[in-house]
Amino acid sequence: MTDSAPAPGVVDLLGMLAYAELTAFLRMAEDAALLAPSLTDRAALGDLAAMEYGHFRRLRDRLTSLGADPEEAMAPFVEAIDGWHAQTKPKDWHEALVKVYVGTGVAWDFYRETARRAEPAIRGLVDEVLADKDRSEFAVERVRAAIDADRRLSGRLALWARRMVGEALSQGQRLAAARPELATLLAGDEEGEDLAEIGRLFARLTEEHGKRMAAIGLTPGP
Repeated sequence: MTDSAPAPGVVDLLGMLAYAELTAFLRMAEDAALLAPSLTDRAALGDLAAMEYGHFRRLRDRLTSLGADPEEAMAPFVEAIDGWHAQTKPKDWHEALVKVYVGTGVAWDFYRETARRAEPAIRGLVDEVLADKDRSEFAVERVRAAIDADRRLSGRLALWARRMVGEALSQGQRLAAARPELATLLAGDEEGEDLAEIGRLFARLTEEHGKRMAAIGLTPGP
């Protein structure tokens, strides 16, 4: 049994999210194994990785229910998402934590924005799988404690966070440019609307980024 035919852009949206969640699972699991300083931290990040995999499964199953092939739906987004992870590979535990919260957070904000014009059921699914309360608490507590113990970390991690945000915004532009129906979901299709909406979108992303930087104890910047 499958649902009725999805609106234009929905399969692209869910395929993009499914691959983003799958790679988040894989990268968090790798960072947990290689960078976590204690078994407690390894287990905690492993729990978050498992949560991301559960989100991937929900998105994969939703694609199947819509009559789409999940692998085909994810394929157009592999290069851009893999490229972002290649450009933002953390070198140590603290960089991994900032990526979990700030880097992944701005990417998730972009995906939420893309879903704003989708039907309510799809928006609800997207909001559920992109909920970040657990990730926020996990990363914020550890990074703030690390900065309190060594103030020199602050500058380095702030630069790292800004780099990830720049890469995430570039990734979003590549994703939208590659899939016209996805771009329509993001910015609308009325003449003159797209540029104005893109401007508002980046303003919202920047505002949310500033909130995350403040929450984690880092100074926002360009």
